[in-house]
Amino acid sequence: MKTIGLIGGMSWESTAVYYANLNRMARAAYGGLASADILLRSVNFDEIVALQKAGRWDRAAAVLADAAAKLEKAGADCVLICTNTMHKVADEVEAALSVPLLHIIDETALALKAAGKRKPLLLATRYTMEDGFYHRRFATHGLEIATPDEAGRARAHAIIFDELCAGHVLDGSRADLTALIETAKDQGCDSVILGCTEICLSLDPNKTPLPGFDSTAIHCRAAARFAFPNELRLSA
Repeated sequence: MKTIGLIGGMSWESTAVYYANLNRMARAAYGGLASADILLRSVNFDEIVALQKAGRWDRAAAVLADAAAKLEKAGADCVLICTNTMHKVADEVEAALSVPLLHIIDETALALKAAGKRKPLLLATRYTMEDGFYHRRFATHGLEIATPDEAGRARAHAIIFDELCAGHVLDGSRADLTALIETAKDQGCDSVILGCTEICLSLDPNKTPLPGFDSTAIHCRAAARFAFPNELRLSA
């Protein structure tokens, strides 16, 4: 088993999902009381959010790059940034590493392509839906992304930051997210990406109006495939 390095805390609510998922996958692969070999560097999300709001992505990149380098020094064989939004600075983080950075956008795109999907709706933070880095990365895989309208993007962003990141999972907000997916379905989308690592706390990708792709679960499966021996690879 290889060591998985996690840059977490953004938010810790979803980092806990990473930890639980990876350990469940290790138990499924090895049996018994097996658990994953994980190193976690959990940053102060309040500081990262302040940098996001100030447009100081360079400073946020430096924080995450430092965390990645420390994980590698501590023995991580791969590194994951446990958030979609901060993949805006993934290139800078990757430059600080000599071990692989498992990229959540690439892994999600590959999962969609394997399922034959071509036009997904992206539900995520405003940064992820509007800054273009997610769209550009998906375009390299031949996929076109749709996003909600202005009001829908604002609502999704508020649900993520004001509720899910604070541990509040509300039925009304789940209904609002589901309505955004229904609208996208009517407009020709063939799938939906839960493109924020907290959205899985609200939506079950198997129960959405469009086939759902949970980026958190996809990212964890990529880490499990990397870290566990070939003969124990998970099919899920």
